[in-house]
Amino acid sequence: MLELESGSNDPFSYMLTVIFLTLMSGDISGGKIVYLIFAQVIFGALSGVLLAYASLWFFKHYHFKTSGMYSIFVVAVALVSYAIPTLVGGNGYLSAYICGIILGNREIKNKRTIIHFFDGVTGFMQMLLFFLLGLLSFPSQFHTVALPALAIALFLTFVARPLAVGMILTPFGCSIRQQTLVSWSGLRGAASIVFAIMTVVNPAVMDNDIFHIVFFIVLFSILIQGSLIPFVAKKLDMVDTDGDVMKTFTDYSYELPVGFVEFDMPHGHHWVDKTVQELNFPKNLIVVLIIRGEERIIPKGNTYIIAGDKIILCGRAGNFVDGVSLSEIEITKEHQMCSKLIKDISKENEIIVMIKRGKCLIIPHGNTKIEENDIIVVSKND
Repeated sequence: MLELESGSNDPFSYMLTVIFLTLMSGDISGGKIVYLIFAQVIFGALSGVLLAYASLWFFKHYHFKTSGMYSIFVVAVALVSYAIPTLVGGNGYLSAYICGIILGNREIKNKRTIIHFFDGVTGFMQMLLFFLLGLLSFPSQFHTVALPALAIALFLTFVARPLAVGMILTPFGCSIRQQTLVSWSGLRGAASIVFAIMTVVNPAVMDNDIFHIVFFIVLFSILIQGSLIPFVAKKLDMVDTDGDVMKTFTDYSYELPVGFVEFDMPHGHHWVDKTVQELNFPKNLIVVLIIRGEERIIPKGNTYIIAGDKIILCGRAGNFVDGVSLSEIEITKEHQMCSKLIKDISKENEIIVMIKRGKCLIIPHGNTKIEENDIIVVSKND
């Protein structure tokens, strides 16, 4: 709920800021205000939807060679989704928000990597905004705005927001405890800073020091409201110790990752001409895909395996095993392993798990011969 509120109120806050600054400049009429609202909402929303579906089409038909390029592409989409509507009077924040919602709720390539990348970008940009706020502020002026800023902060926290939350959530049957927690969780932050900076650079004349008032309100919100959210939630008995908030996001995945193993089914293998349910698999291993020529088969218990199939197995995997490490060794002509069979190489606490030979990856066995220019991957038990 708070994610939805945070993303949706910024476009309208921006729109109201622009309207009021224009009104203060005196160069606007009622008709212009109506058109401004129309253009901001319609052009912004339409741009976000169109760009999102164009991006989904691109994801479906094109493939980048490196996963990092997907994050760069989505950054470009975010910038374009903001820039294009502003050229025609639309709301860039609304466009970017709608575009993000559509992309975030679809299955796209490398989604988890993209989400984590933007989590880092979000934190970095918030730090920059607060740093910029500090650069533009003058502590010597705080005492002149402390009382009105404190009055506004208290009014927003204890009067305006509780009333707004109550009017919106009461029809949905939300309890007083739920409404109280949602009301207390309405923090002021990065968006307020951006709009305060807009007032400073705008030619409209203001009698009040809006910038430093906003500075004070943001500090009050973060230090008081933000710090006390766990305390308030506990007092309201609104803490769910069994829940996992990450499950509410579309990029959620369990902490235990899985790994995939691919191998070709040779003639004469004891799995050939057997059904999947007849195979004696180790625990925690399952066949997830059978590639038969151009056909991709999602296997069932009665699916037969034939010679020439490519079998994809899925099992539990870990990103890190304590005491075991992987390292690469490049084999030169003078290297002691060059031209030897793996079964003739005896090294305590080491095993060769893979050989890179040109563009081929070889899973070795005892009779595999190590050749010059091979790159071997060794697992060491530390």
